[in-house]
Amino acid sequence: MGRAARIHSAETARQIARRRLPWMVFDYIDGAAGNEAGARRNRQALDDICLAPRILKDVSDRDLGTTLFGQRTGRPFGIAPMGMCNLSGPGADLMLARMAARHAVPLGVSTVASTPLETLIDAAQGHAWFQLYFSGDGSGTIKLANRAQDAGYDVLVLTVDVPEVGRRPRELVHGFTMPFRIGPRQFLDFALHPFWSLSTLAAGRPQMANTLMPGYEFDRTESRARADWATLARLRAMWKGKLVVKGVLDADDAKRLKAEGVDAVQVSNHGARQLESAPSPIEVLPAIREAVGAEYPLFLDSGLRSGEDVLKALSRGADFCFFGRVWQFAIAAAGEEGLNRMFDVLSSELSIAMAQTGLTRVMDARA
Repeated sequence: MGRAARIHSAETARQIARRRLPWMVFDYIDGAAGNEAGARRNRQALDDICLAPRILKDVSDRDLGTTLFGQRTGRPFGIAPMGMCNLSGPGADLMLARMAARHAVPLGVSTVASTPLETLIDAAQGHAWFQLYFSGDGSGTIKLANRAQDAGYDVLVLTVDVPEVGRRPRELVHGFTMPFRIGPRQFLDFALHPFWSLSTLAAGRPQMANTLMPGYEFDRTESRARADWATLARLRAMWKGKLVVKGVLDADDAKRLKAEGVDAVQVSNHGARQLESAPSPIEVLPAIREAVGAEYPLFLDSGLRSGEDVLKALSRGADFCFFGRVWQFAIAAAGEEGLNRMFDVLSSELSIAMAQTGLTRVMDARA
């Protein structure tokens, strides 16, 4: 049996990935802020939500697609922007882009992606959104946004929940830095995981590809605290397409974003990687939905691990969901075959949950 066939859930993919990845890389992907209570709270909040089974409904024909900014998508979930995905496996960024193209779902392309943003939107056949971090005095940030616009991106996702990068002890213990600094501890780690080490060496060391441009410098640990509402107004004025703000957990903030012309809000605590004490997005979602109204687009990420989780989020007010770590676990476990298997597993979980709760269309989950 191949490794991909052993992926039956997000957790089984995670278990395989844990064995195959260097400890430093696994803990970078899997870790969270502080003592990781926030990550546990994300999961507990989702686990505490029940879905009500309904009986004797004809649910033999189910539609898992939905509409996002006027465009049809194959599923109500997409690919969250993630930095340095090629650490999970050589070519991971392109695997994700091909999956986005195949299923017509959005690929979030991170500021700190391992592959240039122009390459990824081409591979995703246009199904790509560019995620932007504010950096320094903002001049490089605007240049990067202009570059994304020139490359054909229609959606810009501004991440606002990282004024200072959270402390993640698992990374600190392993001495994780970008670029890598190789000491005795890291050398032993890589030596004990030869498949990853040799394949990564053959493909070339992953780097933050989008930052390699004149007039732009990016340090993933630097302060981003100078971003404010004027920063948002400047981006809104220059960006011709849709603008999404990611990292929102407060209803009043969401209302103001809507008033400022933001096209959608992504309710997220960054996978609990920044503020350990932040509330779970699924807990604050209903209040944010009430604040912005029934028709305003709301997206959600953080803590999602199954198709049932997606249905729970939709039932509480989300229009669309994004998975992050799950995809990297699948790639680390079994490459592109594992990634495709993970997509099928999540789709099957969602479809079965819809059938058992009497739904034939994703868009009816919020009814």
